[in-house]
Order: sequence, then structure tokens, then C-alpha cells
Amino acid sequence: MKEALNDILVIELGTVLTAPLAGMMLADLGARVIKVEHPNSGDPFRRHAGELYSPHFVAYNRNKESIQLDLQSESGKADLAKLISQADVLLDNYRYGVLQRLGFDDECLKELNPRLVQCSITGFGVGGPYQDRPCYDAVAVALSGISSQIIDPENPVVSGPSLSDNITGMYGAYGILGALYNRTRTGEGAKVEINMLEASIAFSPEGFSQYTRHGTIPQHFSRVAISQSYAFRCADNRLIAVHLSSVEKFWQGFIQAIERSDLLEDERFATPPLRTKHYQELASLLGETFITKLCEEWCERLAAHDVPFAPMNNVPEVMADPQVRHLETFYEVEHPERGVLTAIHRPVRINGQRGPTDKAAPTLGEHSDTIRREFGLF
Repeated sequence: MKEALNDILVIELGTVLTAPLAGMMLADLGARVIKVEHPNSGDPFRRHAGELYSPHFVAYNRNKESIQLDLQSESGKADLAKLISQADVLLDNYRYGVLQRLGFDDECLKELNPRLVQCSITGFGVGGPYQDRPCYDAVAVALSGISSQIIDPENPVVSGPSLSDNITGMYGAYGILGALYNRTRTGEGAKVEINMLEASIAFSPEGFSQYTRHGTIPQHFSRVAISQSYAFRCADNRLIAVHLSSVEKFWQGFIQAIERSDLLEDERFATPPLRTKHYQELASLLGETFITKLCEEWCERLAAHDVPFAPMNNVPEVMADPQVRHLETFYEVEHPERGVLTAIHRPVRINGQRGPTDKAAPTLGEHSDTIRREFGLF
């Protein structure tokens, strides 16, 4: 199968997460992505493990090429201009105004390449009181209201994977694909703008709908109470998650699996709305039951009664999970300098195929000479 984007050239001026993730998603669909990096240092994410090829960088930069350009120099700017003039997409997540100060404002880009799709990712968008402030994941997660819906105010700990960064990168790829499709009809390029604040708000719309419709301000347990989602500790100290939703058969099957028919007689838990209202009381009672048996036994019981559940796997357990192994989610790819690396297949299949994702993240400037020759750079 021909890859969906195999004739698309992307120039990525991306660092850390948002733009690199968007670029990697396009690369996974077959686009040629040339990552422009600063000489000697490159993407700051390279150095997270005290080297220039950190696991953090590897995770977000597969299937790309790397060229070193000093964009503070006139020759570096001229090289970038040549690349842009032949590209389909220019992707950056610089702070607002940086690209313009380098001499690549909207007018310049349109003159260089009228068919160019430019995607600019910022923290807070254009204009407004926060335009010039720095933005990272925890900042956007907090400002967008996500933190208020997942963090216990009595124990406020910021944790987990990068939410706003990843969300924004995905919306970036989504916007680029839409603009490329529109170009096939109009022949014209476009400017795509995404910011971390709005992307994060858009990713969690339910709370805003609740507030504007009913005046309810969601708390950290609101969604899990409505969805009847639980986390329990088992006798072997492992954790298990259960998601009963509002489907009555799941509640009935759950009661049978845990052998707690007494809960069916408790008026507090007679209906889904009542179980939502008394969520914390019910969670406490259920926790007393789950601590009595091993996680494996609970998994067997819940599976036998068709209850939605899963053990809370850590990273090694995910990789060893039989369903993950069946899907062949992980694969190995060999880099000529860095050896064998473990990578993750794109989670999208087209006509049953994932595509040839077999290029490891590049070392700094790995493709500089090849790209310079091909594009006639200085």
C-alpha cells in the first residue's frame, strides 16, 4: 500500500514535544520529515539523559531526518528558505514572534511558497495577556481546567504523562492534514495555528458543558463518579481498575463477581444516579472487599462475568501483556550508530496495514550532508 503522505515534505522546527509529536505522526503516515536543529546542541529533548540521544528524544522523533542549521546566521536562514520553498509543510513550536524575528513572517513565507501549509504551535495563542509567557505541560494542564478535574486538592501532586503537550501535537497533525486536503481542492496553502491552552480545553469539553448547562463545577472525582470508575488495591498490593458505566448488566455482573449481593439491597446504590451520588461511600465499601483477594483472582472473576476491568499495568507489564503482544505494538529497529532500539508502531491501520515505520530517531545532523546535496544548500 502506498503511504498516505509519501509525497509530502515537512520541515520541522520543533523542540521537546508538541511539534515533534505532530511531525512524527505525519512521518508515520509516510511524509518525509526533515528536522532542523541547532548545531552542537540540537533539540533540547536530546539531552534529558545527559547525552544527545535520550529516550525522551527517541520517543518523539522516529522516521525523521536531521539537519543542523544555525538560524542566527545569514547562511542558515538562506538554507532554511531553500528548504521552505520546496516543502509542503512548515511546522514550528517557537514562542510567538521568534519565526518573525528570524525573517520568516507570513508575507515572506507566502512569497517563498504560496502552496505552503504553515503550522505554528504556541502556548497561549496570538495576542492577549499571556502571549509572551513561557508555557509547558503542567502550565497548560492547570490553566485549561484539566488539573482541577484530576488532582485531589487535599493531596495536590502533579503526575503522569504529558497531557497538554501530546494533545496539542495531535491537534497540530489534525490541522495540517485538513489544510493539505483543502490544498488539493484550491491549490492554496494555509496557516494553521494551535495553542496548548485551547487544545487542552477542547480535549476535555464535558466539564464545560456541565457547568454552562447546569452550573455544576466538576471536581477531581466528578467524572469517575458519573462513569462509575474505580481503582482498588488487592491482597498482593497490585491495583485493579473497574469501569461500570451506566449499563445495568455491568453492575449486576460486578455484584456477582465480588459476591456482594448485600449491596443490591442497599438503597444508596439502587440506581446509577444514586451510585453516583454516593460514589465515595460505595468505593470505600468495595475497597474493603478487593483487599481480600489477589489481583489475578479478581481478574478471573470479573472476566467471567463480563465486567469491564484491567489490572493497572506498569510499563514492563504493558509490554508483556498478551493482548499487546498479539497486536505487535512494539517492534525493534536498528540504528547504525545507536544499536537496536524498541519503538512503538503507529496505532492506526489503513487497509489492515500500519506502514513501514522502520527508521530510528536520527542522531544530531545525521542527514545534513545528504540533504545539503539534494537541496543545493550552502
